[in-house]
Amino acid sequence: MENLIKGQRLALSGLVTGNALQLGIKSAGVPLDFACFGLDANGKLSDERYMTFFNQPRTPCGGVETSAPAGDAAGFSYQLDRLPASIQRLVVTVAVEGAATMAQLGSGYVRLLDGGRELARFAFSGLDFAQEKAVMLGEFYRKDGAWRFMAVGQGFNGGLDALVAHFGGEVAPQVAEPVPEPIAPKISLSKISLTKAGQTHKVSLEKGAGAPKKLTVKATWVDNGDGDDDNDDLDLRVGILLPNGKMRFIQAPDTPGHFDAMPFVRHLGDVAGASGKEPATETVEVNPALAQHYGGTVGLVFSVYSALANGAVPVASMRPKMVMQYGEQIVECAFDFRLSKAAEDDTVYTYVIGMARITPDSITLEPSGKTSEPGSEATPWLSWQGEGLQLAFNGPVVFKGEAKEDEDDFNADNPRRYIA
Repeated sequence: MENLIKGQRLALSGLVTGNALQLGIKSAGVPLDFACFGLDANGKLSDERYMTFFNQPRTPCGGVETSAPAGDAAGFSYQLDRLPASIQRLVVTVAVEGAATMAQLGSGYVRLLDGGRELARFAFSGLDFAQEKAVMLGEFYRKDGAWRFMAVGQGFNGGLDALVAHFGGEVAPQVAEPVPEPIAPKISLSKISLTKAGQTHKVSLEKGAGAPKKLTVKATWVDNGDGDDDNDDLDLRVGILLPNGKMRFIQAPDTPGHFDAMPFVRHLGDVAGASGKEPATETVEVNPALAQHYGGTVGLVFSVYSALANGAVPVASMRPKMVMQYGEQIVECAFDFRLSKAAEDDTVYTYVIGMARITPDSITLEPSGKTSEPGSEATPWLSWQGEGLQLAFNGPVVFKGEAKEDEDDFNADNPRRYIA
């Protein structure tokens, strides 16, 4: 392992195989936002999709992805050969949250790893900085057709917004207003990220004519990299717990639901699967007036399901996540299922990626981390526990398409049924 000093350069050729490696970051003292900017030959963020950070965790090509190595606070996974030729540099940055400065940092480091083997480390601390709000820690760059890494350690007076502007991007305004077509790409930095089971976040529902008209929930997953294009297919499903304890079920294409009529939840369509170049996304729209329509608090459970007909595959390998958006408010359920005991089991078919409790005034969202039992086709079932939600994997089996004819046999001993 090599200890790098500021300005030192390191050729990756001969160190890593296939230009695939990991970068880990660890620091103490103040909360930080981490980002990786993919820049063109002019040092500009000419394509906003190549800024990788909390609100955009993966580039379209899969060449960069947010992923913290074991023992690190944050980090990125790189498959540099996937990057388009237009991306000439990758700059890794950290920015202070709130009123703090980089001088308040404790000791920290950025390190390069090949698998679990540490290749190089660049150490830094608050003593290296003064009133800066951000630091460019390191940079991958192309030279003579090969990738190299440089330890940078350069302080920057602005925070994350200023970094975006420095690299030629533009931060999206938080209040919607008419604006001309922008020349620079706009980056949305507004998001709450829930990464642990038990965390919750409440979003207030706005009233009046200017209130957002819909709540949008998107589930995304990626190609698991096993070389099989047929088994990277998940289905986003929604269970709806009514105030009277009964349950409804939404799934495309058989039961897509409706937005302005029962069940006031609409699935926008089935997506066949992810590819190496593009994650897959399925979307559900929820009527914000759901609780008023049903006459009381409503519970929702969002899960992804891997049908056996698509080929056995560990669902966790596709890293499913869920993002809820209500107006300018964005909440991400990003529990890492790879940490689950069931992560490597290809007979675990269902993961609950999030639950929501909707009242007339608010939406409370939480990640889950719970899975079905190995070999079980049971769906997640909600029940009321006081004002909270109780989740169990004992709901009736639901198939789609031609397989639906087998449901009665699977559910013969289960008294639970979804209502129409």
